[in-house]
Amino acid sequence: MTDAQNIPEQPGEPEALAPIATVKGQAVIDIPKDLYIPPDAMKVFLEAFEGPLDFLLYLIRKQNLDILDIPIAAVTAQYMEYIELMQELSLELAAEYLVMAAILAEIKSRMLLPRNTEAENTEEDPRAELVRRLQEYERYQRAAEDLDKLIRLERDFFVVQADGSLLAVEKPQPNVALNELMAAMLDVLKRAELNTKHHIQLDALSVREKMTIILEKVQEKEHFLFTSLFDLREGRLGVVVTFLAVLELLKQSLIDFVQAAAYAPIYLKPKVA
Repeated sequence: MTDAQNIPEQPGEPEALAPIATVKGQAVIDIPKDLYIPPDAMKVFLEAFEGPLDFLLYLIRKQNLDILDIPIAAVTAQYMEYIELMQELSLELAAEYLVMAAILAEIKSRMLLPRNTEAENTEEDPRAELVRRLQEYERYQRAAEDLDKLIRLERDFFVVQADGSLLAVEKPQPNVALNELMAAMLDVLKRAELNTKHHIQLDALSVREKMTIILEKVQEKEHFLFTSLFDLREGRLGVVVTFLAVLELLKQSLIDFVQAAAYAPIYLKPKVA
């Protein structure tokens, strides 16, 4: 025995426990005692099957088995494991799944029975009926897959075209008496009176009247600013009438223009005789 064999083993360092979760950056190793986990918190979603034949066909395809030579023992064992798993998950089992389980058990028991060598050639294989049903189901499944690959137009919906020229639509004439038409007309006239608009029109401006007003303003001051003659409330028409009145007063030599320099303000003053 060597010295290395006599050396006692040194206790190693304890392995670090992996955290079960991380909350706000802190690793949680122990499960809190007050943590409530509902019984249905964890759910396992299995692949959906249309029925027991679909599930048997899935098991055969998954293991690349020959559908004409099905190993009933292995397939039955996998089928029963699936049913037990469904029971553990509290899933409702359809009656047809249980019926198929009974059929598989019957086929398995028939295959375990001893056979008569003389009648072996004439006796039908216990799996023949199941194989026939699986082949038929497989054909329908492939046909359904082929139909699903077709274009949806002319399969799920169809384009319909209608010729409207061939449709004869009769428009009945209204049957209204003359007094009803008159009453409706009077009602419309009354409503029209309520919607009338009141338009205020300014009085027409007179050049002669504007000349009198300008003369009065010019005589009040020695020099009257030209731009003060215009009233913006009178609008464009007032500007035109005022300008024509000033020109007429200049023509009649009743007022004079005074301007100290170029571009300087223009003033009006009465003309001295």
